[in-house]
Amino acid sequence: MAVHDAAGLPAGFADEAELEEFMTRPPAALVRDLESVDGDILILGVGGKMGPTLARLARRAVPDRRVIGVARFSDPAVEEKLRACDVETIACDLMDREAVAALPRCPNVIFMAGRKFGTTGALPLTWAMNVAMPAIVAETFRDSRIVAFSTGNVYPFARVAEGGSRESDTPGPMGEYAMSCLGRERMFEHFSERYGTPGRIVRLNYAIDMRYGVLHDIGSKVLAGEPVDLTTGNVNVIWQGDANSHVLRCLARCTAPTTPINVSGPETASVRALALAFGERFGRTPRFEGAEAEQCWLVNSGEAARLFGNPSVPLLTMVDWVAEWLVAGGGAYGKPTEYASRDGAF
Repeated sequence: MAVHDAAGLPAGFADEAELEEFMTRPPAALVRDLESVDGDILILGVGGKMGPTLARLARRAVPDRRVIGVARFSDPAVEEKLRACDVETIACDLMDREAVAALPRCPNVIFMAGRKFGTTGALPLTWAMNVAMPAIVAETFRDSRIVAFSTGNVYPFARVAEGGSRESDTPGPMGEYAMSCLGRERMFEHFSERYGTPGRIVRLNYAIDMRYGVLHDIGSKVLAGEPVDLTTGNVNVIWQGDANSHVLRCLARCTAPTTPINVSGPETASVRALALAFGERFGRTPRFEGAEAEQCWLVNSGEAARLFGNPSVPLLTMVDWVAEWLVAGGGAYGKPTEYASRDGAF
C-alpha cells in the first residue's frame, strides 16, 4: 500500500481486502477508550454495510475480549467473513423476543439494525423494525451500555448558512422513515429513563466507503456523464473507519439517560464543488441540473469533534480514493444513498 502523505494515509486501495484492512486499523484513542470500559461487545444488526468493518475494528482494538456479531445472515458469506476475522456470530431474528432473550448479556451493545430502503412500499414493516425491535432490545439489554445508530433525517431541514442541526435542536422528521427513526430513538430513551441504562444515540450523516456513499454516488454520475442534481446542494460526510471508531468510542461516553450525538465530518460540503473535484480527476466537465436550495439535511458535529477530535481522513483524500476506485472499476454495493431525496420517501 503506497503512502499518500505525511499523515500515513494510503494513496488508494488495490482491492477490497486492502481497503478493509486499512479501515479496521484501530487508532490509539479507540484502544484507550475501549480499555476504559469493561466487558465483551455485542453488535446487533452486524450484517449491513458498516457492521462487518465495525466488528473487525472492535476485535482488533480489544483482541482479548469477545466481539459477537448478531444478524439474520441472509448472506452466508457475511457470516463466514466475520468468523474469519475472529468475530463470533449468532444468527438471530431481532424481532423474535425469545431469540433476543437468549442472546449473551454483554456489558456493551452496539445496535445497528433498522430499515430504510423499501420503506415506502412496506410501511408497517419499517415501523416494526425501527420501533418495535428497538423496544425489545432496549428492555432486554437494560443492564448494558447501549450505543444505537440513528440518522440525521430526524432533524428538519437546516439553513445551509447556519451550519447544520445540533443535538439540542427539536427533531422534525419528514416522512414515515424519519418518523420511525425518531420512534427508535424514543424507545431507547424511554427504557434508558426507566431502567437507568447508559447509552448514546448516534445521528450519522453520511459514512463513506469506496463501494457506496454520497461520494460514490456523485463520482459515479460524473464518470458516466450523467447530470448531478444540485437541489440538495450540500452534504456532510465522514470516512467509514472514522465513523465506526466514533461509534465504538461512544461506549466510553455514555450518559444516563441516553442522549444523541451527531457523527459526521466537520465540513458542509458543496455537491457542486465535489462534482467539479471529481471532474478534475476524471478529466471531464460535470453536468448539472437544478439549483441549490437554501435548506437541506445537515448536522453540526462539533460535539463529536470535541469528544473525539476531527476525523483522520480529510474530505479531498476521500474524493481521491473514490475517484481512483471508480476508474479502476472497483466493486460496488449497488445501494445508492438517495441523499438528494427531499420528501423523506425511500
